[in-house]
Amino acid sequence: MSEFVVSGRFQDRTGYRAFDKAVDAPNENVAREHTLAKLGSEHGLKRTQIEIEEVTAS
Repeated sequence: MSEFVVSGRFQDRTGYRAFDKAVDAPNENVAREHTLAKLGSEHGLKRTQIEIEEVTAS
């Protein structure tokens, strides 16, 4: 598995917050899905409230 860095922003009560998450995944699409699931569960967000701007392999 490769490590990907997923960056973007999500909507919270005061506006938007930027994030960078390092994720171990077999490909870029799986890294996106893991990030959406993790942020959604940690912050009580829906997928429409999360904007992924970039996924890079590290």
